[in-house]
Formats: sequence, structure tokens, C-alpha cells
Amino acid sequence: MKPRSIVFDLFGDYLRYRGGEARLRDLITLLERFGVGASTARVVMARLRKEGWFDTRPGADGREVVYALNERSWRMLDEGRERIFARPKAGWDGWWHMAIYYVPEAERSVREELRKELAWLGFGPLAAGTWVSPHDRLAQVEEKFQGERAVRLDVLRARSKGLPADRDMAERCWDLASLNADYVAFLERYRAQMPRFRSGRMTPDEALVAHTELIHEYRKFPFRDPNLPVELQPARWRGGDAYEMFVEARDALHPQADRAVDEVTGTAAGSPAGTSVSNA
Repeated sequence: MKPRSIVFDLFGDYLRYRGGEARLRDLITLLERFGVGASTARVVMARLRKEGWFDTRPGADGREVVYALNERSWRMLDEGRERIFARPKAGWDGWWHMAIYYVPEAERSVREELRKELAWLGFGPLAAGTWVSPHDRLAQVEEKFQGERAVRLDVLRARSKGLPADRDMAERCWDLASLNADYVAFLERYRAQMPRFRSGRMTPDEALVAHTELIHEYRKFPFRDPNLPVELQPARWRGGDAYEMFVEARDALHPQADRAVDEVTGTAAGSPAGTSVSNA
């Protein structure tokens, strides 16, 4: 796990419920639980601040530094939580939502950022410059790139000839076979670990590390899984089973993991925990 990913998970699952901020020394102590040294932790936090993910202010004694979530990072954590916990609604209406874009060849970095955002929102590439989703998230795409002059974006809705064509489109837009195989591997791994998670014999620090590793493993799926409606899912789809296993493991680990954060920060969560999935 990369240190920056651990930082976002700590804020997304714990620190956001403790005022959305933490002292640098507490962040260093928490990162040490994952084998991240103090000097590396300082560099990572300074870099994230420079990138605009955190604001800083002096602590109570005037010397220590406090890192706080800002509007950008709050929004990213909220979007991530929505992506991971949103489940397909029953009864798909049959409409595809399309984003058709043009980006000049000289603006490759902008094009890659656009594709990354589309994938994060559950769109898949039907053709060059044409991405589709069974979910209506076009407003989010437009909002994200409305100020980007290099992007020419058209959005529209469309229907196919019928469900067989819809299923064929889904197979072409996403590598569902590979994704399903990874869901199976995830299930096998965490089924073997659930007795240990449920045992109640894990220390707070062990639970914190295991909980963060769980998030790290599952957070990869929202980038690849469009959260297809049941009508478009292939046979023997294991995405739903993997989600249920993820929630069960998370719930088993979280009380002890929460205690580990309390012991370091001297605070307690103010509301139920969520889950962070970052595309930062």
C-alpha cells in the first residue's frame, strides 16, 4: 500500500468523523503502524498539502501542525463512498448515457484525466471518444470538465435494439470476465480470513492494518466495475457476493480498528464510519 493511499483511507474511515483533521505527530504515529517511517510520512503529508488535498494550521501549542480536509478532499471522499456503496437499482430503464468527447492530440494529459474520470464514474469505452454508462452521471462529467477548454464534450441518451444488444455492449465496454475472476479471488482470500476477523482476538493495531488492507483491495473494483444493473450482468456474476463479503469483513474489523485510532488521537468518532475510495 502506498503511504498516500493509507493517508486517504485513515481520513476517509476514521479522521473525517473526528473533525476531519489530525495533528502531524498523530498521522506519523498511525502511519508507523504500516511500516511508514516518520521522515517519509512528513514528505507525503507535505506533498499532499502542496497538491491541494489538505489545509494546515498551527496546533494548540503553536508549534505542531494540524492537517485538515478541505472542500476538495471532502468532495473526493464523499464521491468515493457513494461509488463503493451504491448498489444497482432494480429494474433498469434501458437507457444508456453517453459521453462523446474530443481532445486535441497535444493535450494527452487532459485526455487521460478525462478517461480516468469516466472510468471512475462507471463509464466504459464503446468506441474511440464514446463512453457509455447505464447510470445517469452525465451531470457529474459535465461539471468536472466544464472549465477545461481542451475538452469538447457532448452528452446524450440512447437506447439499443433490445436486451441482447445491451448485453453485448456491456461485454465490449468492460472486461467482465477478468473482473469476475478477480472477484472470485477476493472472495476466496477473505473467506479464509473471516474466522480470524470474527474471533475478537486481534489487537487494535492488527485490526487497523487488516481493515486498511481490506479497503486497499476492494477500492480497486470501482475503477473497473460499472455496477451494472442485474439485467446486464453476465451469468454467475460474483460482484454482489464480493460486496457482501467486503461489508461483513469491514464490520468485523472496524470496532477494534477504531479503537487503535482513538488510542493515538485521544478522540472518538462522532458518527458511524464510512469507507473511502479515492481516485486521487
